Amino acid sequence: MTVGPPIQELHFAEAPSVTTPIPGPNSEALLERQRAVDTSAVAYPRSVPIALDEGRGATIRDADGNVFLDFFAGIGVLNVGHSNPHVLRAVHDQTEKLVHTIDFPTEARIEFIERLNDIAPDGLKDHNRVVFGGPSGSDAIEGSIKLAKHNTGRHAMLAFQGSYHGGTAGALSLTGGRKYREGYDPLLPDVTHVPYPYPLHERGDADGENARAVCPASSGECCGDLSCGRALEQVQTAIEDPYAGQPKPAAIWVEPIQGEGGVVVPPAGFLKGLRDVADDNDVMLVFDEIQSGFGRTGQWWASEWAGVTPDAMTMAKGIGGAGLPIGAMMYHEAYDTWEPGGHVGTFRGNVPAMRGGLAAIDYVEEHDLLAHARDLGEYIRDRLREADSGHLAEVRGQGLFVGAEFLDADGEVSKVAKTMVKDVRTYCYERGVLVWKAGRHGNVLRLLPPLVMTRAQAETGLDVVVEAIETQVG
Repeated sequence: MTVGPPIQELHFAEAPSVTTPIPGPNSEALLERQRAVDTSAVAYPRSVPIALDEGRGATIRDADGNVFLDFFAGIGVLNVGHSNPHVLRAVHDQTEKLVHTIDFPTEARIEFIERLNDIAPDGLKDHNRVVFGGPSGSDAIEGSIKLAKHNTGRHAMLAFQGSYHGGTAGALSLTGGRKYREGYDPLLPDVTHVPYPYPLHERGDADGENARAVCPASSGECCGDLSCGRALEQVQTAIEDPYAGQPKPAAIWVEPIQGEGGVVVPPAGFLKGLRDVADDNDVMLVFDEIQSGFGRTGQWWASEWAGVTPDAMTMAKGIGGAGLPIGAMMYHEAYDTWEPGGHVGTFRGNVPAMRGGLAAIDYVEEHDLLAHARDLGEYIRDRLREADSGHLAEVRGQGLFVGAEFLDADGEVSKVAKTMVKDVRTYCYERGVLVWKAGRHGNVLRLLPPLVMTRAQAETGLDVVVEAIETQVG
């Protein structure tokens, strides 16, 4: 049986199609109403001033009838596209029967856990448990903190500079971004942040000799990247040095690819090195796959590119299929030491979201979207690298997780580079293409299109993005 329509049939036919100034009059009216009643914490419409009306596939229509190509996808939530009919049918059928179940067993819940096992990374497949603690990625991170503390008896935590793990108290304690944390201290104690490898900003060592001198891995296993060697050295020191100034951590939390930090892809040896250090010291290793997972990188999980298995893996965003909120954590069965009620949450029984996730897995597999994400991502990165700009320092990513970093005339990060990305984003949305930003200084253009974006749509969209880079940045 065919699972849903082909990806070419999911979208609004004419995209992009912009017939009014942005924002148009209807969007402006809704934006004004929002400003009058909504929280001052609202962020996205301040940067992309549109009011949304309807979405289909990789396209979205605003309140004025303008149609946009969406390289944004709700910050990586809508992996199988807006309003995917196969997913919506499953969700609608479920909502007519039962919606909220806490953690009572249902066919949807058990089948979803079984299907997550089917796509689990090697090492977790057939040896895992899944816990639902709430509707968001932050909830999943909170669960991972409890899991690590409960199993190790330790309370300290180790995370990375440049990281983003969520906005709740524990997740925010692990998050490296100062702008998210300011004004909310004190957070959880004894959290150490060490450097995440960032090859673009590492100086020298072309032959890898210096990397091998500092890397905890043996010479034959060192990947030769100095930023990786230095990062692993600092992880090892933070854990093993009795005078490091902090207790031994319960776990290491890491994004296999940093998202908010700038779509930073670590060197080949990094995750393997973390696994080795964690094992040597009886420290758990937790991968945050909330943004990088569920097919985003052309594998079900970004960590699969490195062939490294975590002890626990947090997930959210795309796993609800249709954008329905659900957060989860998969962890090795050896850590399933909770008593009944050891981790709870009212909204851990969102059955329509589970049905949406099941339908999304089926759709991805039926339409071979992992391979499509790999191929389309390579095309997008190649097109970006062709842009005629002296400020485009690096294009990187995996699959449809793409970042393009800009630097100023001196090759440095600055407010000028941040302005470049803002100018590109504005040029794009005024012409019907939605893109976003990332990076510690806002100087990275981030593209997170749905996995259902077609090659033709990507070509049209990249024509606009490349033109924006060449005319607005140069």
